[in-house]
Amino acid sequence: MNSKRIRSGNKLLGAVFALLALACGSVAAQDADIREIENSVIKIHTTQAAPDYFVPWRLLNPRQTSGSGVLIDANRILTNAHVIANASYVQAQRHNDPQRFQARVLFVSHEADLALITVDDEEFYTGLKPLTIGDLPNLRDEVSVFGYPVGGQSLSVTQGVLSRVEHQVYAHASSYLLAGQLDAAINPGNSGGPVVVDQQIVGIVMQSNTGGRAENLGYFIPPSVIRHVLKDSEDGVWDGFPDLGFRTQTLESPSAKAAWDLSADQRGVIVIKVFEDSPADGVLQVNDVITAVDGHEIADDGSIQLNDEMLTNYKYAMDQYHIGDTIPVTFSREGREESALLTAGGAKVSYSLVNPEQFDQIPEYYLYGGVLFVPLNMNLIKRWGNDWSRSAPIALLEARNEWASPERQELVVALQVMAADVNVGYHDWRNWVVQTVNGESIRDFDHFVSVLRENTESFVVFRNENGYQMVIDHEEALTSEEQIMARYRIPSAYSNGLLDEQRFSRQP
Repeated sequence: MNSKRIRSGNKLLGAVFALLALACGSVAAQDADIREIENSVIKIHTTQAAPDYFVPWRLLNPRQTSGSGVLIDANRILTNAHVIANASYVQAQRHNDPQRFQARVLFVSHEADLALITVDDEEFYTGLKPLTIGDLPNLRDEVSVFGYPVGGQSLSVTQGVLSRVEHQVYAHASSYLLAGQLDAAINPGNSGGPVVVDQQIVGIVMQSNTGGRAENLGYFIPPSVIRHVLKDSEDGVWDGFPDLGFRTQTLESPSAKAAWDLSADQRGVIVIKVFEDSPADGVLQVNDVITAVDGHEIADDGSIQLNDEMLTNYKYAMDQYHIGDTIPVTFSREGREESALLTAGGAKVSYSLVNPEQFDQIPEYYLYGGVLFVPLNMNLIKRWGNDWSRSAPIALLEARNEWASPERQELVVALQVMAADVNVGYHDWRNWVVQTVNGESIRDFDHFVSVLRENTESFVVFRNENGYQMVIDHEEALTSEEQIMARYRIPSAYSNGLLDEQRFSRQP
């Protein structure tokens, strides 16, 4: 009896040891995989000095930042655009190596928050193995996040689960593209690091949820966006994602569907704006109902089905194309179903009266009569700080909801007044949108500057849309320019390149 118990116990112990050995083998294999990936993950150091859009002839104080990247071929490192944006100096550092190598930027897509950098010193790549781009995981699949978050110098590896895939607003440039959501811890410094499954890149970390209403929520750029950018980078020229030049709203109201002659089982989104000189101009009309793009049927809420588990905005169907491709669109007009092929064009800045945020560029300005004039853009609005949506002037914020037109493509702001005799009476005026100059409506900033430079009137009258006016003596404005610049230590009366011949034209 005792011998039977001993044999039974030995069998049980053998099974336990076998399970332990299997688990240890699995852990060892996992550790080996991680070690192999570690050498592909790069720490990126940058010195960033962004321009000051309140004082556009100077830079803000330089700051030292760091992020992450991953080697994707023999000499290219993929990272986030915001890691290297406005950077004057970039360095790359290998895992467990104290040496930093100088790097340079090859290609940037601020729209997709992705950038490619390289190190010219061949020594840097010794022992490094590139990772390939894989496919988007399934929902609830486990993923690993690699990077160099703040709080330490060494590489960090965290695990999480893919919980959601849909279009999101990318924090860097406010573009609207597909993104994956996971529950792994993501902190500053993780940006640009790879999300990995089976030693393949399935995403690039870009941002965490900072709204305070959710914890351990992070977002990554999925393979479809990465591949689009890599394809775009082949000629070294950024083209971006296509825009067909129309805007829509959802069609969930039964009354709206009935008003536009749709049957109860028809789905789609209604066209509310078609921009002039866009791919859709002359093809689509306001109140057309877009029912499908590239064969993807559009639901009333504007979504399309990616697979059995995933829905996202119909913009995804256009995002898969490149500039110059033809995109099939199906629409309903007055109850008749029609179709068309639209040639994908690039998004025009002039689609909105407020230009999107720009990076690695010199701000434009023009000083006239001691008044600092600038074009309105998101760089200026965000200069009001993290709470800009509440602290920026209401007139500037409201302009974001206005469409541009051929007659009015950009707004000009009288940002501040440098107090002088020529502008007495207006010293406290600021953040004032100029509608007309001497009765002439202003199309854009170039047009505004040309009107001033070609002026022959004794006085220049600036008006806003409410009729308030600022009057400047033209001759006094010209003669006092040098004195005002010296008094306020302004190096030039206008931004570098503003008066270049090739752009200085009044033609619409």
